[in-house]
Amino acid sequence: MNILVCVKRVPAPGARINITADGQQVDTAFLGFTVSPHEECAVEQAVQLIEKHGGDVTVLTLGPIEAEEQLRTAVSTGATKAVLIPIDTTDWDPQRTAEAIAKVVAELETANGKYDLVLFGNESADSCGYQVGIRTALKLGRPIVNGAKGLEIENGAAKIRRESDAGVEIYKLAMPACVGVKEGINLPRYPTMKGRLASKKVAIARSKAEATTGGLKLITLQRPPERVSNTVILGNGPEAAPAIVDLLEELGILK
Repeated sequence: MNILVCVKRVPAPGARINITADGQQVDTAFLGFTVSPHEECAVEQAVQLIEKHGGDVTVLTLGPIEAEEQLRTAVSTGATKAVLIPIDTTDWDPQRTAEAIAKVVAELETANGKYDLVLFGNESADSCGYQVGIRTALKLGRPIVNGAKGLEIENGAAKIRRESDAGVEIYKLAMPACVGVKEGINLPRYPTMKGRLASKKVAIARSKAEATTGGLKLITLQRPPERVSNTVILGNGPEAAPAIVDLLEELGILK
């Protein structure tokens, strides 16, 4: 199998996010960065598939030069190749990003053959736009299912499981196809020391792609109001039991 996974460099979840004075960018002065959790699961799913069926996993990102760190992390957990589409500005809008990715995918496929699967995260951890994967699939002319909580290869087709309010939906897509992976489909493995050392030796290919600005435009970023929570101590030791029982009854847990 030949699988490509698109990932994005985002601020580490749980970090305090500050906005620059002009309201146009996230202040990255004291931030750590990682890969979106959904995309970590996409990389893990791709690695599991090639472990079972054989093949290669290529990981691709559009971002600053610093995003090489996230590509090498993906290689350290089992990806075999890495491609960076370098940009020297703030994040591109979804239309422009999808156009650039689709062009690079087409170039890579011309050189190396079709990707059986192109995987995306269900959405990125920073903008949560849900758009890049779907727009890229449309430009590539391939079917896509988003929100995948299960992905297998069965009789030469991609079998995708997606949860819904009614239960579980099952889709079968003829390959080549695209899939948006949702966090929780698997538990991503940690990089090993051997994997980290090997990732430092991998040559990261760089591929430029020209793309036109889309219809979406950033006006300003705003931080949401901070939520303040209060902790109430019901008591210490056995004397706290009656207060806990009263609280459970109030919440409707005890009847």
